[in-house]
Amino acid sequence: MLDRFDLVVFDWDGTLSDSTAAIVSAIQDAAADLDLPVPDHATASHVIGLGLHDALARAVPTLPAERIAEYSARYRVHYLAREAELVLFPGARELIAELRQSGVMLAIATGKSQHGLQRALAATGLGAEFAATRCADQTHPKPHPAMLLELAEELMVAPQRTLMVGDTTHDLQMAEAAQAAAVGLTQGAHPYEQLAACRPLALFDSLAQLHQWLMPNR
Repeated sequence: MLDRFDLVVFDWDGTLSDSTAAIVSAIQDAAADLDLPVPDHATASHVIGLGLHDALARAVPTLPAERIAEYSARYRVHYLAREAELVLFPGARELIAELRQSGVMLAIATGKSQHGLQRALAATGLGAEFAATRCADQTHPKPHPAMLLELAEELMVAPQRTLMVGDTTHDLQMAEAAQAAAVGLTQGAHPYEQLAACRPLALFDSLAQLHQWLMPNR
């Protein structure tokens, strides 16, 4: 399977990092701080990976435009309070290491900010493993195809030779729009049924299963 691809692009939150619960709680706590209706878990988790304005429009639709900065500041306080406790999903380091050893280029396409991703890469020590990254504050956010198209152009890889790995429909829709292949992980923000509706190449419950699919003879 790996012979089909020259570039594997990972989402971060919910894909490599077990951070979905922390993000959902921060979204809910920030809404409570501002005396806004608190989104339920399904609503808060669904917006993970989107750009800021799209996420807020869905998660806290009654948020006035003039309070977006205030909400964002409260979200940041709550998320940073949990950030030090975040860990990678089991098998993440092993998969990344074997992909690198195989000669496949790796990249990240994430709804995080540049600063947020750099903190995460520094904390995990994985920064050197990725040839390039794209964040939501650098270009059009998911599900727009810009992140994947820009990464493919920067790394001189055809989109058709690119595999997107993500845990949300936003990741899978971005890949489809970019004419890239995609696989979904059910360990993160979006449930199996929503991911399956996007018709990815495959769906996996864990990174270990993805590893076995990509490298069955490892």
